Amino acid sequence: MKYEIDDIDRKILCFLVNDARMPFLEIARECGVSGAAIHQRVNKLQSNGVITGSRLLVKPSALGLNVCAFVSIVVTETNKIPEVIDALKRIPEVVECHFVTGKATMLVKMYCTDNNHLMDIMMNSILCLPCIQSTDTMLSLEEAFERQVWVKSGKSAEK
Repeated sequence: MKYEIDDIDRKILCFLVNDARMPFLEIARECGVSGAAIHQRVNKLQSNGVITGSRLLVKPSALGLNVCAFVSIVVTETNKIPEVIDALKRIPEVVECHFVTGKATMLVKMYCTDNNHLMDIMMNSILCLPCIQSTDTMLSLEEAFERQVWVKSGKSAEK
């Protein structure tokens, strides 16, 4: 059975998406409920898979990763896709992998130190994978913004 979230759950999610470190008591005041109720609701959201964790975000350029590339990949044999996915998981520069519609089979996002590093990963790690027919690489010139999933909520929770 799918877990149904209510308006208070949506407000809680909106606050936490905007600031995962926001104190539960502050969220409780904004939602008009007790701190214990917020704890119970967050636990319920976690146990039902609505909240899947929290993480620390690191700015890639602070680590010297100055090139962000999006690579579309065409795989020739669909039965080899699990092998390709496993191989991509072993490339630390690849941070996301999505199955997509269109001509490509998948789209990966990767961070590299510079264009030479990107070329090395492409030539020696990605293009030599089994059943890779072709790739198309796009470089990000600048990230305009990044955000967590949009949560529709009351006006007091939105920023």
